[in-house]
Amino acid sequence: MAFRGWKKLPIRIETGEMVEAIAPVIVSASRATDIPAFHAEWFMTRLRAGYVQWCNPFNARQTQYVSFRKTRAVIFWSKNPAPLLPHLSELDAIGINYSFQFTLNDYEAEGLEPYVLPLAKRIETFRRLASHIGPERVVWRFDPLVLTGRLTADMLLERIGRLAEALGGQTRKLVISFADIECYRAVRLRLSRMGAGAREFAPEEMDEFAARLVERNKDWGLELSACAEDSELAGIAKSRCIDGHVLASCFGDDAELMEFLGGSTLFPGDAPVSVALKHQGQRKACGCIVSKDIGVYGTCQHGCRYCYACR
Repeated sequence: MAFRGWKKLPIRIETGEMVEAIAPVIVSASRATDIPAFHAEWFMTRLRAGYVQWCNPFNARQTQYVSFRKTRAVIFWSKNPAPLLPHLSELDAIGINYSFQFTLNDYEAEGLEPYVLPLAKRIETFRRLASHIGPERVVWRFDPLVLTGRLTADMLLERIGRLAEALGGQTRKLVISFADIECYRAVRLRLSRMGAGAREFAPEEMDEFAARLVERNKDWGLELSACAEDSELAGIAKSRCIDGHVLASCFGDDAELMEFLGGSTLFPGDAPVSVALKHQGQRKACGCIVSKDIGVYGTCQHGCRYCYACR
């Protein structure tokens, strides 16, 4: 049966008023901003309160209450989850499952991510996190791939290789994506003002890059996937960044989560998840299952020049 929306239930908010809230099983925190890096204390405060109020980024007058009462898994997206690490024991005690999509790029020389921490510090955090919760729960993203007048595909492959060696088995999966520049006016203007000659990969360049990445990956043994790419890339799967099968593999002893994901019908095929629970609100090429994102655009301080959510 296709997903028909999250269950709704009444909650009492801090003013004492009773309101209706949706109660998602899976929470995304967040595609819109870096909650672990900049809003870890806020997230924990809201988790303890039991709910958060979410505002539609395209219509500020449309708000929604989101209850954590039925939440069984939180997917964190971050370039610096270090501020959240001291709170992981509390998440464990509460019994909420969690995993990380950790974006670890190397654009220091180009200044494309001006306010991220130094690369060595981010590698250290990645290794510390994966050592604590397990490499299968920390997905490495090199995302997005950007070419400039000086930064070539050869250089990107070299940098990915150096990072793969530095991570040394602390992840099982690498997700890539190719930058979308032309379809986002703000991104296009921002990169143009930098004068770096940043540009998208042409289709034939994508194919060549993918083939070379697959060849290099023979040394690393990672699962390779591409996020929200329309084209087929030989040897690289289409990514499901919020993936029911990964959740089931990591948290299969959680009966409520497994019931939501489809229980035993998950295996051996993936049709129940990819079809019945596919997130219809994401781009057509996105393979994620449904989740509720609780982030707000314009609240990330990394200042990444290629980011459509940066204002």
